[in-house]
Amino acid sequence: MGMATLVNVYRKNRRNVLFFCADIVIMAIVLFVTFEVLFSKIAMYSATTSDMLTMVLIKMMSFITIGALLKIHRIDWRYASIHEMKQVSIALLSSDVVLYAYSYSTFGAGLEVMMAVQALLAFNLIIFTRFLARHQIMSILKPQQSPRGKKTLVIGAGNSGQLIVRELKEYRTNVLHVVGILDDDPMLQSLYVHGVPILGSSAELERVVHEQAVEVVILAIPSLTYARRIELLKRIEKTGAESHALPMLSELATGKVSINEIREVKIEELLGREPVQLDISGISKHMEGATVLVTGAGGSIGSELCRQLIKFGPAEMILFGHGENSIYLIEKELRALGTDTVLYPVIGDVQDLERLEHVFQTYKPEIVYHAAAHKHVPLMEDNPLEAVKNNVYGTKNMVDVASKHQVNRFVMVSTDKAVNPTNVMGSTKRIAEMIVQEKARSSDTIFAVVRFGNVLGSRGSVVPLFKEQIVRGGPVTVTDEEMTRYFMTIPEASRLVIQASVLSRGGEIFVLDMGEPVKIMDLAKKMIELSGFTIDQIPIQVTGIRPGEKLYEELLASNELDPEANVFPKIFVGCTRPFTSVSPILRLIEQFRENAGALTDVLLFVANSQDIDSDLRRIFASGLEFIPAENMRMRVVDGN
Repeated sequence: MGMATLVNVYRKNRRNVLFFCADIVIMAIVLFVTFEVLFSKIAMYSATTSDMLTMVLIKMMSFITIGALLKIHRIDWRYASIHEMKQVSIALLSSDVVLYAYSYSTFGAGLEVMMAVQALLAFNLIIFTRFLARHQIMSILKPQQSPRGKKTLVIGAGNSGQLIVRELKEYRTNVLHVVGILDDDPMLQSLYVHGVPILGSSAELERVVHEQAVEVVILAIPSLTYARRIELLKRIEKTGAESHALPMLSELATGKVSINEIREVKIEELLGREPVQLDISGISKHMEGATVLVTGAGGSIGSELCRQLIKFGPAEMILFGHGENSIYLIEKELRALGTDTVLYPVIGDVQDLERLEHVFQTYKPEIVYHAAAHKHVPLMEDNPLEAVKNNVYGTKNMVDVASKHQVNRFVMVSTDKAVNPTNVMGSTKRIAEMIVQEKARSSDTIFAVVRFGNVLGSRGSVVPLFKEQIVRGGPVTVTDEEMTRYFMTIPEASRLVIQASVLSRGGEIFVLDMGEPVKIMDLAKKMIELSGFTIDQIPIQVTGIRPGEKLYEELLASNELDPEANVFPKIFVGCTRPFTSVSPILRLIEQFRENAGALTDVLLFVANSQDIDSDLRRIFASGLEFIPAENMRMRVVDGN
C-alpha cells in the first residue's frame, strides 16, 4: 500500500484513527500506573519492566483484535447510544480476561485487585474521550441561531420520545425548542431525558401547555390505540398549540415511514402532479424600485403575493386590507426579513371610494395586485348583495382609481368559478372580469385578469377543513363522489399573478396549466392516508351538493380561447366573450339589489349570457321583465 493510499485512508477515517491511537495510549498509561503503584508494591511478586511491557502488549493486541471484530473503531459517536457503549465494554472486558489469564499463569493468584482497578480506569477514560469528542463535535454542528425556536412539549418518554428529544436538541434548536416531556409512567416523574425534564403525566397536558407557554406539542407514542390518539390530538387542539404526531406502530412495522418522521401532510403531496415552476427570473427589472399596492394583503393569496414580490426589491409596498390583525401579521413577517422595501400597512375597504382616492393620492402606486374579494361560495349564496358590493363595486372602484392615477399595471385575481358560473360568487367575479376588460380598452394602464383553480391550503379551502375533520376523528365530508376540481398551491398562484403582470399587453385572462382535475373524493382519501390513518378509521361521508356548486369547473369557456394570443409555457391566455359596456349590467343589478332572490337570478343571467348586449336591450325594452335563471341552476344537479 503506497503512502498516498495511506494518507487517503487516514483522511477518510481520521476521527476513528485518533480514537484508536488514544485507546492505545490510555491502556498503556493505565497499565503502567497500576503496575508501578500496585504490582511492584506487592512484596510476594518480583516483576520487571519487560513483564509490564508484555502485559501492555497483550492487552492492546487482544483489545485491538476483539475491537476489530466488533467494529468499535468504525462507530460514529455523534449517534452513539447504549448499544455502542456495550460494544466497547465487551472489547475491554474480553481484553481484561485475556490479560488476567496471562497474569494468573505467570504470577499466580493475588492480582485481582490490580486487574479490577486498571480495567475500571481504562473503561472510564476511553468512554470519557468518546463523549468529550462528541460534545465538541455537537458544539460545532449545532445551529447557533436565535431565537431558540418554538417552545415544544413531547408526549412520551419511551424510545420514540427520546429519539425526538435528542434529535431536536442536537440539530433543530432553531426550529423547535423542547421545554418538557409528559409520560404516564409514575417511575419516570421528575426525571430528565437528554437534559429535558419530565413535567408530569398526559393528564396534566393543559396545565403544562399553559405554564410553559408551549407552542408545539409532539405526540411521540406510536403504540397508542386509535381512540387514545384521537383523544390526545383533540385536547392538544383545544389548547391552541400546534400538534404533530409520529406515525402509528402499524406503519412503522411495515416500513412505510421511519421512526423519526413527524407526520404532517404536505400540500404538494395532494396535487397529483409536480408543482409548476414558472420562470419569473426576468421580473426584477419591472419590480425593482417600483411602488406596489396589494389589496387583500392579509389574505391567503394576498399575503403570499407580498412574500414573493418583496424578493424582487420594490422600493415601497402598500399592504391594503380591512382586517387589521391580518395586515399587522403580514407586515410583521415581512419586516422580520430585514428588507430594504418600505412597507405601508393600510387599513381600508375597496368599497370605500373616498379611502381609495386618498391611498392612491398619498402613495402613488405603479403596480396594483387586486386580491381582495369575497370567495366563499355557500356564504355568498346567502348574501348576494355583499358579494356584489365587494366583488363587483369594489373592483369597479379599484380600476377607476387605478386608471385615474395612471397606474402602470393592474392585475385582478379571479377564479375558475367565473366560467359558466352557477353561483353568486362566480357570477360576481365574472362581472368583475368584464369591468377590468372594459377599462383595458380605454385606459393607458395595462389591465389583466388571472383565474385560479382551487388554491390548496388557502382560507376557506377544502384542505384545512379536511385536516380539522381528520383531527376530530372524522367523518371527512365530501359533497359528491364525482365532484372534481383543478388545484394549485399558494406559491403557484402568487407566481402566476406576478408573471401575468409582466406578460400582459392589456385585457387578457391568464390561467395556469394545472394538469388534470382531481376528484375531491380521491383528495379526501389521500389526506387520510398521508395523516397516518385508514378509511376504516376515518370514514368519508357524502353530504350532497350545496347551493351554487357544480360537479366540475372549467378554466376557459369554449369561446374565450384567443388563438392569436401569445402562448407561454404552462400558461393559457384567453379573452371574455364580446360586450359593449358594463354600465347597463350595473344598472340592472341596482334595480334588483334589495331582492336577494331576484338579484341572484340577475347575476346568473348576466354572467352566462352569450350575447349580453342583445339580452340587455331586450330586458330594458320589456320594462325589466326577464326570464329567471333557474335553468342555470340545473347545472348544479346534472353537471352540464
